[in-house]
Amino acid sequence: MAYKDEQLSEEKVFKDPVHRYVHVRDRVIWDLIGTPEFQRLRRITQLGTTSITFHGAEHSRFNHSLGVYEIVRRIIWNFKDQAYWNPEQRLLCLCAALLHDLGHGPFSHSFEKVFKLDHEHFTQQIILGDTEIHKILEKVRTGFSQDVADVIGKTYADKLVVSLISSQIDADRMDYLQRDAYYTGVSYGHFDMERILRVMRPMEDQVVIKSTGMHAVEDYIMSRYQMYWQVYFHPVSRSAEVILTKTFQRAKYLYEQNYPFKLEPLHFISFFNGKVNLKDYLKLDEAIVYYYFQLWQEEEDAILRDLCERFLNRRLFKYIEFNPNQMMDVWMELHALFRAVEIDPDYYLVVDSSSDLPYDFYRPGEEEERLPIHLLMPNQELKELSRQSDIVEAISGKKRTDHKLYFPLDVLEQKKDVPEVKRILAILAG
Repeated sequence: MAYKDEQLSEEKVFKDPVHRYVHVRDRVIWDLIGTPEFQRLRRITQLGTTSITFHGAEHSRFNHSLGVYEIVRRIIWNFKDQAYWNPEQRLLCLCAALLHDLGHGPFSHSFEKVFKLDHEHFTQQIILGDTEIHKILEKVRTGFSQDVADVIGKTYADKLVVSLISSQIDADRMDYLQRDAYYTGVSYGHFDMERILRVMRPMEDQVVIKSTGMHAVEDYIMSRYQMYWQVYFHPVSRSAEVILTKTFQRAKYLYEQNYPFKLEPLHFISFFNGKVNLKDYLKLDEAIVYYYFQLWQEEEDAILRDLCERFLNRRLFKYIEFNPNQMMDVWMELHALFRAVEIDPDYYLVVDSSSDLPYDFYRPGEEEERLPIHLLMPNQELKELSRQSDIVEAISGKKRTDHKLYFPLDVLEQKKDVPEVKRILAILAG
């Protein structure tokens, strides 16, 4: 029997709080889960700094990846007798679903922003590089790893396969909305996934939804909208993310200035130099970051020491609403006042912006264009979702952006008798 067709002698199951069970029968999938590269995802949290606000949100990229695999496995099972579905793509879809987040680094997006990295690039590097993952995929057939990388990179020729992993209604989003809602303890992310899976249909280039399932999709889109603004963009979590980002920036700056760290930050050197290789990338996880943050609390540099202590002990920055387009004069004055009282505004006066587009329709030629969700009508005609749904039409193409100004109120209050600080506090109080 070929490796790609090999089944385990007994089905393996993972108990899962969202899907009840994750089922594995393919030897390939089981072997991939057991690799060091995939096991590393146990040490990368799914929501980064969100656990600062929602204390239950300590779940990992590992269990999210298993969840996405399970949803795709169920979709494929439903597709097995459908036109347009090619059963030869089954294993490719399962592998891409399982491995789609393989390249996430510690604290994901904060880390990427500072060091100008792209997790999808590293996902592809892990799949194509000298790794256990690559060896397993190439045992399926020569070039199979490239196909998996292409699906994740959204360049694979069969767009139906790509849409299962990356679209406006894909397995990735369906898992993380429900999983993140479960672990944060909120109700916003819940929607009727069972109904959506039942009304999904494969077409030539994408998955479509039977028109009878429109209301379940409306619920899914509104759940996504609520999760972004109530959980993912929560201002307290963003405060922790600001401090985390500034900590990385300060450590990088000190390294570039030949600052004598008490313990050389070996795990970060290639990141500081902008010459990250795959071996160094895979060595870095959140346990390592916490280790260095603990050490850096004892450093001579006051800013690095303070930022690490703030992050580890949840001594966060306060915030006010701030519109950079209308308040630049205020920003310039605050910047000057912070410098006057020897509080470095580069680290302690930070504007953070969050924006989201809950649903977009097809606008060809635009940057980051998104294929719309199509409804399959009883006459087999396809209709774009927002043309049929008043709810979705109301939010289609509307990008909401939120700006906050973060600052250390505790430090300012210690100097509240200083005239410049009195002016700062008056400005911040509005």
